[in-house]
Amino acid sequence: MREIIFQKLVKLLERKFSSVSFSNEEIEVIYPPDAFGDYSTNLALKMARKIGKKPREIALELKDELEKEDAEKNFFAKITVEGAGFLNFYLSSNSVAEIIRKIKVENNNYGSLNLGKGHKIHLDFVSANPTGPIHLGNGRGGPLGDALANVLEKVGFFVWREFYVNDFGNQIKVLGHSILKDAKAQYRGEYIDELARKNKQTDPFLVGKQATKIILREMIVPAMEKIGINFNQYFLESSLHESGEIEKTFTLLKEKGLSYEKDSAIWFRASQFGDEKDRVIRKSTGEITYFGGDIAYHLNKLMKRSFDLAVDIWGADHHGDVARIKGAMEAFGYGGKVDIVLTQNLTVMKNGEEFKMSKRKGQYISMDDLISEVGRDAVRFIFLTYSADSPMIFDIDLAKEKSNKNPVYYVKYAYARICGILEKTENQDIDIEKADFEKMNNEKERELVRHLMRFPDFVSEVAQNYEVHKLTNYALKLADKFHSFYHACRILDEEESLAAARRDLVSATKIVLAETLRLLGIEAPEKM
Repeated sequence: MREIIFQKLVKLLERKFSSVSFSNEEIEVIYPPDAFGDYSTNLALKMARKIGKKPREIALELKDELEKEDAEKNFFAKITVEGAGFLNFYLSSNSVAEIIRKIKVENNNYGSLNLGKGHKIHLDFVSANPTGPIHLGNGRGGPLGDALANVLEKVGFFVWREFYVNDFGNQIKVLGHSILKDAKAQYRGEYIDELARKNKQTDPFLVGKQATKIILREMIVPAMEKIGINFNQYFLESSLHESGEIEKTFTLLKEKGLSYEKDSAIWFRASQFGDEKDRVIRKSTGEITYFGGDIAYHLNKLMKRSFDLAVDIWGADHHGDVARIKGAMEAFGYGGKVDIVLTQNLTVMKNGEEFKMSKRKGQYISMDDLISEVGRDAVRFIFLTYSADSPMIFDIDLAKEKSNKNPVYYVKYAYARICGILEKTENQDIDIEKADFEKMNNEKERELVRHLMRFPDFVSEVAQNYEVHKLTNYALKLADKFHSFYHACRILDEEESLAAARRDLVSATKIVLAETLRLLGIEAPEKM
């Protein structure tokens, strides 16, 4: 509907103000607060200087033209001019009926788009070092990446979910020292003791290598499956070394004049591509730095595997790596082919205090323990309620509460209530063909319809800016709109044509809420 209004405004400007140049970007159709209609535009204010008239005068002229054009089509119930020159649009009952019919016909395809056109996106998320169980610091990106992948797939991208396993480098040797319990040990916890009991090696690096396989198989993969994430691939960093891709990458850098030797180390000319200084990719000891490995890994995605875009979800501690990896890809001709989302830290609270659940495993909280404590859906939903770039607090007591104070309970209860209404009214001899949407005059009905018709735009927005929390907030608001509708509008004992229209509205709400929860990776329960 918003696109239809947009096109109407474009054609009207071309016809009425043909001597004035304008761009489509200047025509903005927004969702106003409920009291100001279904859609609104400040176009008259933007065009006033070009046209040489007062904004309100322009708005009134546009209103008159749109009303004449709509006299027979009955797309709008009314158009008003407010304030200095805002045009507010109120959809007709025919338009409302069309929205509800569209949702019911398209079902879970409602909101699907073809923005991606089949382009391939490589989505790298979580990717924690395989030196212990997944903790919340790196686990926060799990639900974010998985839900983002669902949204990107809905708008037409092919998405590859990947976990990059850093099973090569100094941290693997440190893990080995920890298992051997020698002076260089750093990792602690019950899982280290268990690995030590299984170990039969003496070389720290070999000990660490064997341990990472066990940690990946027995701790990381099960934790990811428990949170509802199934990766297409767990990509081993060691494979880049064993295949020779690291050395090939360094050779390419040298051939392009993008690296040089200094103090027996190899440096990438990062300062030529937006970084504050050049960066070491091979230390004087011969050891490959994280950055050196990351260059080879991103080339593997974009050059070798031909992905159109690489999206990385990293923890906040990697903020310094953003410019350098983007610069390195620019150096190879892949500028603009890498997007990076940074997640901030989170704190878990219980009984009003920061809670350490896994002291037996070390000084962190494991994802596995949190899911066991409050359930998968609560973890996913609450994680996704916060913007990735803001710190978050996870309140265990709130997550376990079965009341409307708990956001995931509130949304899931709305879905269960919808299912209950549809089941109860199924055998009430309500003839859906008799639905009369002109009789839906309660503001709570209109507010619910307005939110349903905004769903495709929210999906599109999340796919373009990766702000998945907006979809979670959409689900909360949709649940709120439905609960308000439920308390204000009955179906049973109402006149048949109104009852049929309201039942259609409830059916459409079920479809949209179910699809929203699917994208978030949350169960939609029919009973609670």
